[in-house]
Amino acid sequence: MFYKKKGIPQEGDIILCTVKNILSHSVFVDLDEYEHLEGMLHISEVSPGRIRNLRDFVVPGKKIVCKVIQARDEKHIDISLRRVPMNIRIEKMNDYKQELKAERMLEFIGKGLNLTIADMYKKVGEKAIAEYDTLTAFFQSVLDDNSILKKLDVEDKIAKPLLEMIKEKIKTPEVEISGTLVLQSYKEDGIKVIRQALTSELKDDTHINYLSAPKYRIAVKSSDFKKAENILKTSADRIIENVKKNGGTGEFVRNA
Repeated sequence: MFYKKKGIPQEGDIILCTVKNILSHSVFVDLDEYEHLEGMLHISEVSPGRIRNLRDFVVPGKKIVCKVIQARDEKHIDISLRRVPMNIRIEKMNDYKQELKAERMLEFIGKGLNLTIADMYKKVGEKAIAEYDTLTAFFQSVLDDNSILKKLDVEDKIAKPLLEMIKEKIKTPEVEISGTLVLQSYKEDGIKVIRQALTSELKDDTHINYLSAPKYRIAVKSSDFKKAENILKTSADRIIENVKKNGGTGEFVRNA
């Protein structure tokens, strides 16, 4: 990554590091998100339990995700590997890959305009990160509202090709929410009544699966959380209404 944060990380921050030097009881790493900063990983913070050989866990050049446990100044930054759960490690690495992709997009646009990546950060990147924390978040916001480029005073010669690339390369993240329908009918054609009520609500963004009698899972995907909530509630209400209209009972429980 070309872009580096200023200052030092705070205690509790999750940071990306590259293993630099392995000693008998400690590991020294470069803090990838900061300029010329080094951290120290004590053997006790590598993994729970006894460690016979540090190289079973880390090797020079390997990228690892750590937690800052103490940051007194630029020369004294203590970090931990074992205190970072696996899901957080995966999430941090994914975020890094997305940010690297976003930076490469900036670089590509710059090359077409005879601008260096440093130029592109001065004209776009630094303002974007100051406002949105990451290039990735900035690009997602532009995808939702391209007037943001004008608000940040991005030059037209950059804004136009950048917007085209964002539309081509960036996908709007989707959320999925779900709930459980409990449907019952004691009529002879009760199964048919329930099936018709369910199938009437099947759409591209709405999926329904049988769990076990009398339970059904209904899920909605959307790029807008509030919209997804509205679709889920409306669909569940209609299904229950149709079942009740035909002599049955229905209940909806929103999944956490």
